Amino acid sequence: MLRVGLTGGIGAGKSEVSRLLASYGAVIVDSDRIAREVVEPGTPGLAAVVAEFGEAVLTPEGALDRPRLGAVVFADPDRLAALNAIVHPLVRARSAELEAAAAPGAVVVHDVPLLAENGLAPLYDLVVVVDAGTETRLDRLVRLRGMTPDEARARMAAQATREDRLAVADFVIDNDGPIEALERQVAKVWGELRERGAGR
Repeated sequence: MLRVGLTGGIGAGKSEVSRLLASYGAVIVDSDRIAREVVEPGTPGLAAVVAEFGEAVLTPEGALDRPRLGAVVFADPDRLAALNAIVHPLVRARSAELEAAAAPGAVVVHDVPLLAENGLAPLYDLVVVVDAGTETRLDRLVRLRGMTPDEARARMAAQATREDRLAVADFVIDNDGPIEALERQVAKVWGELRERGAGR
């Protein structure tokens, strides 16, 4: 089994790279998706979040109100740290379960947005970083995700710098160009990952 960490700044296009890798046969362990699962209604994770942040972070239906919670934690590093202290251990435990279920020769790609921020690179055999320029990312967040420019900049500022992410990369996929260029790069990286995985 080859354990790969996949990361990239918000708006860089990491989700598209993850989708392409899955289409080639990678086993994807998506930290964002797991982070949503572990705070679904009825979970101990959601109960812990409510105990920390109060019932104001719930929707009328009792689900987590992500925009409201996001507005709290992205404006205050201490509150963000408190949320991470609840969610991250739950995500790690679930990720380990999913990896353990993969076939012995699999390429397991852990899609981890905060890989650089949390010093997680040593946990993986290789790290793939999806990179795009600041203006490209800002445009995508405003145009595709409906954020205001200020909201987008705040989200970007809450993450590691571009330089910090690139410093932990074994492979860099440049996603400033068209989708065809991205697809060619991902295909090439997949070939490298399969080759390295076969030698393990």
